[in-house]
Amino acid sequence: MSLNSFGHLFRVTTWGESHGPALGATVDGCPPGVAIDEAMIQHWLDRRKPGQNKYTTQRREADEVRILSGTFEGVTTGTPIQLMIENTDQRSKDYGDIKDKFRPGHADITYFQKYGVRDYRGGGRSSARETASRVAAGGLAREAIRAIAPDIRITGYMVQMGQHKIDRDAFDWDQIEQNPFWVPDAKAAKEWADYLDGLRKSGSSVGAVIEVVARGVPAGLGAPVYGKLDTDLAAAMMSINAVKGVEIGEGMSAAMLTGELNADEIFMGPNGPEYSSNHAGGILGGISTGQDVVLRFAVKPTSSILTTRRTITKSGENTEIITKGRHDPCVGIRAVPVGEAMMACVILDHMLLHRGQVGENRGVIG
Repeated sequence: MSLNSFGHLFRVTTWGESHGPALGATVDGCPPGVAIDEAMIQHWLDRRKPGQNKYTTQRREADEVRILSGTFEGVTTGTPIQLMIENTDQRSKDYGDIKDKFRPGHADITYFQKYGVRDYRGGGRSSARETASRVAAGGLAREAIRAIAPDIRITGYMVQMGQHKIDRDAFDWDQIEQNPFWVPDAKAAKEWADYLDGLRKSGSSVGAVIEVVARGVPAGLGAPVYGKLDTDLAAAMMSINAVKGVEIGEGMSAAMLTGELNADEIFMGPNGPEYSSNHAGGILGGISTGQDVVLRFAVKPTSSILTTRRTITKSGENTEIITKGRHDPCVGIRAVPVGEAMMACVILDHMLLHRGQVGENRGVIG
């Protein structure tokens, strides 16, 4: 039973472990003729790689990607594309003290209960290191989207760290790339820096909420009833390590609204339908409306902390544990490019599905 793959026509299989020799992705279904090289994918991996500032894990990985198959003379051939990233800075000895203990909040205990074997070196397959493979595949998806629909833009950013939220009135797209937290609010970025620095020095961690927006998505992507665009987006985001919640558009807050407030009124504009608001997050009935596709996901605090915690051993004995090593005080920071990558993979997949079944949109309004 293989459950390491996602996507329908644009199909991604990730492989490898945190402390193995390498990890990567096998991508099948990418359209032929897409211009791609390693530098194009590397751009996106560089945004996710560890050790770039004091607010992320100090593991030093270049995350250099190699394309092993599926391209010829700078373009995709339509055959499977193999992407490989070597691990170069493993410190497995950091985990020697916990090989017989289960880390609270980690997947150690459930992996062992299910499989009877557990790679304790950084979590093995359950490590967030696996997300480098997703970002590589997402870089490929972005280039394919650019070739098919160049107006689509996918942007992720952090909107909350712990109890601290951004000021939506101060939202500035240009600020996202100007701070280490991918925050569209200059004041919040400065305040969060001091807050996270204190947590980092104390050996603790905190969670975050990431928002990802796809602008320029055409109407018509997605299908009823089990092929909904938001169904696949939610599954994609929920599959990211440490994610504990996903919402589309207004999300959970929709439960507090009346029907009058929640329904996005429709008007006829010069280029087609326009909406008074976007509580639906750009998706109705599982099909894109042509508005921005908006989603958020919540990332739990990094479970590897320097505070002593109670746990048990494989033999069932009660004990205590301190998780040493190099860990993110807020894993949500590096989750931003991962969320973008998963959005790109899902959007491309649904573009190909739509093209295969319908071609051009059949319903003309006006």
